[in-house]
Amino acid sequence: MQPIVEPVQRSADRTDAAAPARSSGAAAGVAMMVGSALSNQVGAAVGALAFPVIGALGVVAVRQWVAGAVLVAATRPRPWRLTAAQWRPVLLLAVVFATMNLSLYSAVDRVGLGLAVTLEFLGPLAVALAASRRRVDLLCALVAAAGVVVLSRPQPTTDPVGIACGLLAAACWAAYILVNRRIGTRVPGGTGPATAAGLSALVFVPFGVHVLVTTPPSPATVLCAVTAGVLASAVPLAVDLRALRRVPAGAYGVFMSINPVLAAVVGLVVLGETLPWDAWCGIAAIVGANVVSQVLARRGGSRGRAGRVGGEQDRAVRAAPRAAGRR
Repeated sequence: MQPIVEPVQRSADRTDAAAPARSSGAAAGVAMMVGSALSNQVGAAVGALAFPVIGALGVVAVRQWVAGAVLVAATRPRPWRLTAAQWRPVLLLAVVFATMNLSLYSAVDRVGLGLAVTLEFLGPLAVALAASRRRVDLLCALVAAAGVVVLSRPQPTTDPVGIACGLLAAACWAAYILVNRRIGTRVPGGTGPATAAGLSALVFVPFGVHVLVTTPPSPATVLCAVTAGVLASAVPLAVDLRALRRVPAGAYGVFMSINPVLAAVVGLVVLGETLPWDAWCGIAAIVGANVVSQVLARRGGSRGRAGRVGGEQDRAVRAAPRAAGRR
């Protein structure tokens, strides 16, 4: 009996020793996710400080240049090796990149950071809900829709163009997830997203140069735009990839929900933007719908791994936040 008991005891000791390591790794992952989300929203707010001088187009151009430079330098893609079948989704992703960021920053300029980010957040939420056939997800979709109605209903201060820009950003984020998923099956490594980011940066060269030449910015304005690129693109890129190694994708999807809340808080602190109580209710409805959907999807995925085959829908739900976090 002794030779049997000792290995079991040693295995238990190793398990007990590994538990704190897993716990600390998960805690580090959570801290990374919160830090990444905060960096993203602070970067967008700092970029908004440059709007009065170079506008949303100028800020987006600088941000795309920074994002493209960081991704290309980090990944070192070899686009000349891509086939025609690989180039099609890469080019589509480049268009999505450009449109997504321009529409988001245009929405931030017109309706404020908190509302713009909340509307954009509907993109990954829609992808996650569409991948499931559970009744509770239909309820989540209805709750999120109610939140949108509260945020976008006509009022004397409503900016329909800003609302439309936010919804366009949401559609682009959803397209980004789906196209990036296709690229993941066709293009190895990070060549696809890096090439798309580089192309998107090149698209903005003539527009950005025109803005910078016609309305010469001060050094402070340029610094704000560059800071937006670093905090809203470079930092999340580096941090999110490490966070996803420490926490499940489902947990990452839940923590993504803090982005609209952080955007509203950062908008208040940095930009002096205030939201009425009903807007906070709309944000809470959209965030709550995502949290419920992601938590239930994660539980359903765990049950599927334990006792059933055919969890493609749950995998699609979990894949949405993972892809979304790599913008």
